[in-house]
Formats: sequence, C-alpha cells, structure tokens
Amino acid sequence: MTTAKDIMTPGAQWIPRTETLDRAAQMMRDNEVGSLPVSDPDNEERMVGIITDRDIVVKCVAAGQDPSRVTCGDLCEGTPRWIDANADVSEILREMEDHQIKRLPVIENKRMVGMISETDMARNLSDDQLAEFVQRVYAG
Repeated sequence: MTTAKDIMTPGAQWIPRTETLDRAAQMMRDNEVGSLPVSDPDNEERMVGIITDRDIVVKCVAAGQDPSRVTCGDLCEGTPRWIDANADVSEILREMEDHQIKRLPVIENKRMVGMISETDMARNLSDDQLAEFVQRVYAG
C-alpha cells in the first residue's frame, strides 16, 4: 500500500501567521515551493492555515494591497486540512477531492513531516486516478 509518507515532499517549512506576505513570497522562492503552512506564533507546530503563491497575487497584490503590510494570518481562511502519514492514496484523493484542495500537509505523531502537492499526485497516481483527481479538484 502506498502511503502519504511515500509520496509526500518531506520537510515543509512553516511561517508564522504574524509574518508578512512579502516574507512568505521570499520563503517560497528560496525553498522553491508554492505554499507554506501557517503556524500559530504561540505554538509553532499548530497549523492555522496554508498560504499559497496564488493567494498572495490574487488576494493581496491584485487587490491593491501592500504585501509588506498584510500578514499570512490575514489571508488564511477556513479550517486547515491535513492527512496522516499512514493514509493510503485513496484517502489522500478523497480529502483533496472533497475539499477541492491542491496541497495537503502530512502529519505523523502530531508533527508535520511533509506536504503533498498536485505534482506529487501526478508522479504517483495511475492515469485513471490522475484523470479523476484533475476532474474533481479542478471542477469547482
């Protein structure tokens, strides 16, 4: 059985929700990622959301706001989703499809150990699974 830990990209970097979006963009650039889990500054291992490069562009820059003044916490919305490291591919697919999300933190022993992105899914799914994933996640 292929698990979340098998297909994830290990070592995701956190950013505090009090940090500005320009700093988030710099971290994404430096780490060559398109998203960062956002942490509670009082508990750095408590995820309060995820910030994406698209969030920064669409919800801040395109809205005429200054990314050096808007914080990651300002843009985090909803309940953060995650998956257990031992979850199998069908559980990962279900979570991403049900919530129409393209990135999913992987948790093991209450600690984030990595992130699954659409690229990770594309590398590890059968053609049929990938077609269904794309149809369901991008349909909304």
